[in-house]
Amino acid sequence: MDKALIPDGLKRCPFPIFALWLLALLAVIGWGVYAGLTVLLKGLNVTGLNNYFGFGLYITVDLAIIALGAGAFFSGFMYYGISRFFPQLKELGKIINLAVIIGFCCYTGALLVLLLEIGQPLRGWFGYWHANVHSMLTEVIFCITCYAIVLVIEFTPIILENRKLDQVKPLHVFGHSLHELMALFALTGTFLSFFHQGSLGGVPGVMFGRPFAYRTGFFIWPWTFFLFTLSAMASGPAFTALVCRLIEKATRKRLVDHNVYLMIAKIQGGLLLAYLIFKGMDTLYWALDTAPSFGQKLTDFYRAPYGMWLLFAELGICGVIPAVILLTPKARENNHLLFLAFFLDCVGIGINRFVMTVQAIAIPVMPFDEWAVYVPTWAEWAPCVAMLCYGAVIVSLSYRYLPVFPQEKELNR
Repeated sequence: MDKALIPDGLKRCPFPIFALWLLALLAVIGWGVYAGLTVLLKGLNVTGLNNYFGFGLYITVDLAIIALGAGAFFSGFMYYGISRFFPQLKELGKIINLAVIIGFCCYTGALLVLLLEIGQPLRGWFGYWHANVHSMLTEVIFCITCYAIVLVIEFTPIILENRKLDQVKPLHVFGHSLHELMALFALTGTFLSFFHQGSLGGVPGVMFGRPFAYRTGFFIWPWTFFLFTLSAMASGPAFTALVCRLIEKATRKRLVDHNVYLMIAKIQGGLLLAYLIFKGMDTLYWALDTAPSFGQKLTDFYRAPYGMWLLFAELGICGVIPAVILLTPKARENNHLLFLAFFLDCVGIGINRFVMTVQAIAIPVMPFDEWAVYVPTWAEWAPCVAMLCYGAVIVSLSYRYLPVFPQEKELNR
């Protein structure tokens, strides 16, 4: 029965091996579910969150995974939107299915973890029904929810391409009809993602009481609004490429042309360079103008364990180095350097989301406050690790039973 579900003409590992892999992932997911139920039953006091840290690992991981999931909206925008002007971008069609699946995993997984962060998930609907129209989080709630729905719609025709499902005529017609509308949904997702990625950055940027995160900006938008969107575009496709490469290594098959990786490298290199320039300008203006206006200097914001090493790691090791590799033709031709650059790019975005949440809260803002240190507990790590395993389950099932990579058959003859 399992073989009948596998795409025609493609080979997969024996089912017992695949079943063991799924069981291992499901065991970790079970650990995460147990931790989540513990949090819901006993409250957030079992976590490292307290009166100082209302945001912690949950939000850091959510922000990072949503940024990395941006490969779905940006790849869709390039493939469906601007490839008519730049025909070479049509090559992204070879990896666009994977980008959609990863985006689906990232957004749905982030929403699941978010249920724990809000403390009282039974009141989660308040954000929709009693929306605070003056809060950027309201726009985030609606846009993330709507984009998650868009990703479900985009994922549906991929599921319906399963060999058995495609034989059911109504499902075949429905899936084909959705394919015809994909450009509309992809561009709608681009609109939604642009604003919620930006508003996620706008939230810390407007926090006047947190000088480390506060930024001036353009009309009602702080600079962090645009920096978060640009950083997501500069890392999302890189994460998609990394996942694709991991699947290739695990299956020992070629799934896309190397040219696809090189195209992503050029795009990511240019976007990462632009981000570093604007991020550098923003950091200098903040350090030389904004922070002094609060009566503070740069070194006031960097103390152990949140030292200057975080700034160096984010902009130097995980910023300048991957940008140089991706923009240097000889360097990106080297597979090891290419995927190292993709990895560093993704790590850098994770560090950025960490410092804009945890470090921003750790810094004292009142004369009687002291530097606070946040240490997440197992009840925070378990759901976050489980979310990654949830994504691995979805990607594994999709690769095994769906024609995710159009090139796979011709590349493995």
